[in-house]
Amino acid sequence: MKEKVIIFSAPSGSGKSTVVQHLLTHFDCFELSVSATSRAPRGVEQHGREYYFITPDEFRALIAEDAFVEHEEVYNGVFYGTLKKEVRRIWDAGHAILFDVDVKGGVNLKRYFGDKALSVFVQAPSVEVLRERLIKRATDSPEFIEERVRKAAEEMTYAPKFDYRLINDDLETCLNEADRVVSAFLAE
Repeated sequence: MKEKVIIFSAPSGSGKSTVVQHLLTHFDCFELSVSATSRAPRGVEQHGREYYFITPDEFRALIAEDAFVEHEEVYNGVFYGTLKKEVRRIWDAGHAILFDVDVKGGVNLKRYFGDKALSVFVQAPSVEVLRERLIKRATDSPEFIEERVRKAAEEMTYAPKFDYRLINDDLETCLNEADRVVSAFLAE
């Protein structure tokens, strides 16, 4: 398989990770790119599985070494990024890369990979639905949920910068549409 990249981005709570997990079980050509972050693990998250968890100082050192394809300080002192060695590892294994990243990261990845990439913006039907999903997750404080909701409203303005917009109103419909769009891109 030639070097291909599928980028899924969305505001928190839009269902992006659910779509990505679905694609990983339905397409054997994909490998999920594991991002690096300076935030602490949540729940049962493990280093090297959900993220490469590194300290803010280590993250800054890697930025200085030009070790990232893209990186972003998403919240004050909380960095996320895609390591160049992670991209090479997946392509060397003969797989297409599947990204589950924040909105700015998705825009930066599309810019970096160009025609090798399909970028998909996943969005909840409304900001209120998104708030309800974040509350039901029960992983963040009410204050942090409101910060995420404010951020989501800004992130929605990035949707036109993506190749495709996927509305996650009905999960089954959303997953079927994701399958269709990804299949068409892989067939190119």
